Amino acid sequence: MGIRNVKSSKFKAHANNVALPHTIFSLPFALASAFMAADGHPDFWTVILILVAITSARWAAIAIDNLADLKYDKLQPRLSYRAMVRGEISKGEALIFILLCIIVLVVTVAQLPPICLKLLPVAAIPFIIYPFTKRFTAYCHLCLGVAIAMAPAGAWVALTEKISLPMIILCVAVALWIGAFDAVYGAQDEQFDKSQRLHSLATKYGAAGALNIAKGLHVVSIICFVTVGLMLGLGKLYFVGVLIAAIALIYQHALVKAGDYREVTQAYFMRNGIVSIAIFIFTWLSYD
Repeated sequence: MGIRNVKSSKFKAHANNVALPHTIFSLPFALASAFMAADGHPDFWTVILILVAITSARWAAIAIDNLADLKYDKLQPRLSYRAMVRGEISKGEALIFILLCIIVLVVTVAQLPPICLKLLPVAAIPFIIYPFTKRFTAYCHLCLGVAIAMAPAGAWVALTEKISLPMIILCVAVALWIGAFDAVYGAQDEQFDKSQRLHSLATKYGAAGALNIAKGLHVVSIICFVTVGLMLGLGKLYFVGVLIAAIALIYQHALVKAGDYREVTQAYFMRNGIVSIAIFIFTWLSYD
């Protein structure tokens, strides 16, 4: 019983460390991309491989981020719940977990068309370097956005074996969506980041400036989603999904003002997933 409890505790700790529920931000867009790339009929087993690859990459990326930022996270009271901060996962255990995720990623991608394995290093660069970009650039949020955008990019390439303009615009939309949201979430850390000599849009332009920039990026993101739909000739239902995503973003922005972050809770964070879920579901429905 004791061993079982230890295993269960470690499982929960690793699930905490990779923010398991946040998978909602990348997988729906990968699925939406798969349907777009395959004109509504993606191969089932290819999709399964894509989801495994993206999930393992995401878990490795977040574990790398938490490991790289551990010394800062320990100083942040609002991050006291994290497994590594609480000492529930050691640095060595985190490294082993990252290695296992990378092995799963490489083995899975090797089952996809050869171009996927060739492009894997390119796709991996953003999520490997993202944790360190906040040390030297205020635009670190966009690096995170590019890392997340590798999910729909990977799905598209796996199914078409090529890079096309609609794919690029879709990836730009996703990158701006998550990058702008990260800037909003990071605005509350303006003073902490300055004290630690870390960089963000808030430290460069102030929290109010960062929030305004995020609004502008989200407008461009929605325009990109609309453009993708028009380029691919998607049905009206797809644009319903984009409209829902736009309304969700407007609502999220209405909740946050510079200096007032009472609404920036875990519920606020998860509600951003409405964007990815809505666009996936209505992309899917638009092909029926």
